[in-house]
Amino acid sequence: MAKRSKIKKYKKPVNLNIGMIIFGAIFFYVVVCVIIYFQTSHIVRYEVKEGSLATDNIYRGIIIREETIVYAQASGYINFYAREGERVAKNDLVYIVDETGRLSESLAGLSLGENSLSSRELSEFRSEIVNFVHGFDSGDYDSAYDFKASLSNTLMKLANTNMLESISSMNGSSGVNIINYSYAPTTGIVSYWTDGCEELRPQDVTMELFDTKSDYEKEQIVGNSLMAAGDPVYKISTSENWSLVIPIEPERGAKLQEEGVIKVRFLKNQYESWAETKLLANGDGNTYLQLFFNNSMVTFVTDRFLDVELIVEDETGLKIPVSSIVQKEFFLIPEAFVIPGGNNGGDSIMKQCFLENGEISSEVLEVEVYNFDNETKEYYLDSSILDVGDILYKLDGQETYTVSKRATLVGVYNMNKGYADFKQINILYRNEEYAIVKSNTKYGLSVYDYIVLNAETVRDDQFIK
Repeated sequence: MAKRSKIKKYKKPVNLNIGMIIFGAIFFYVVVCVIIYFQTSHIVRYEVKEGSLATDNIYRGIIIREETIVYAQASGYINFYAREGERVAKNDLVYIVDETGRLSESLAGLSLGENSLSSRELSEFRSEIVNFVHGFDSGDYDSAYDFKASLSNTLMKLANTNMLESISSMNGSSGVNIINYSYAPTTGIVSYWTDGCEELRPQDVTMELFDTKSDYEKEQIVGNSLMAAGDPVYKISTSENWSLVIPIEPERGAKLQEEGVIKVRFLKNQYESWAETKLLANGDGNTYLQLFFNNSMVTFVTDRFLDVELIVEDETGLKIPVSSIVQKEFFLIPEAFVIPGGNNGGDSIMKQCFLENGEISSEVLEVEVYNFDNETKEYYLDSSILDVGDILYKLDGQETYTVSKRATLVGVYNMNKGYADFKQINILYRNEEYAIVKSNTKYGLSVYDYIVLNAETVRDDQFIK
């Protein structure tokens, strides 16, 4: 019989050394710190520096000019003798009407030849091409068609001029005037298009007019085309004085009107000019700025809408993030009830209080002034040391004031003293990310101050580690 083994197996004891204990404690501490970090809001400071914000100065405007539509007196084929954008004098020949179409047949077989165009005529073509190239927009297909029609009219005008003697002989040989001549009714600039805005007044401009993709239609009048009597055949602009109406923000429009005259850059050709300003509050509820010009009307005679840049100085001051801005409510205290220059050089007030025996007395409290209104002569004092109904004394004790009036200031939290100290700001301009505030104000910020980046992460007067 086999003997039973008396050998027993024992489990190896776990040896906990000091290193493992320390590692576990550190790991637990790190986990707790991470959890606390993500569960608490963090105060990030921002250093105030001088800076500027470039404002968006690009606007689209609608042109208002003195222009009159001239209508055809007879039916037939229209042939022009004045180039679009050309100045004509009263009684100058502008176009003829070919009632039979015989002139059209003659023009169809006309060949100008290589040397038929003079230097002046070639210059006309170059000018039109350069203006088109500078103002070309790949998204505006209509401009290409307008350019084509303009070149066609110019070419027909040159051809027609060379055919004047032949035209006179046509009338003479038939014994009947089959060609009717039309002359300019007044001196002005000729253009060959209509859009229904010729009699538009500045006060009638609405935002709907700027939606050119919906209702706006520009009708180009092409030479050598068949017209009926009474159809619009051309326009004549009689004055170099014209204006551009742009939609604008009310506050900015008021500021530009105060300046009176501003510099404008036309994006079509980068030409710069000065314009007088006038603010318009039109019937559609929007605000517009009318810019008046007394030159360059002929340059834009083929345009109704123009993109312009207003050349104004950028707002400069202290640059702060918009996230730092907060509003706070204060009590308004008349100037006579604030004692300037207390024991520590600060301001103070004399407030009514009651002694233990019930007698009425007064106490002097130091206060921090956050703003002073020069118009109302009132100080903005922190509401944490005052309540509605508190009674204040003048220094001589002869007159009292009951605390009740409140107002709100816009400001930021300053961190220089180790706690969230509200400072009033005067915003000059702001966009979605930053604001430019006025510098060197008595109760405001200074360059290199530290402020709370996100005002929502702190409470008023909160101590900041």
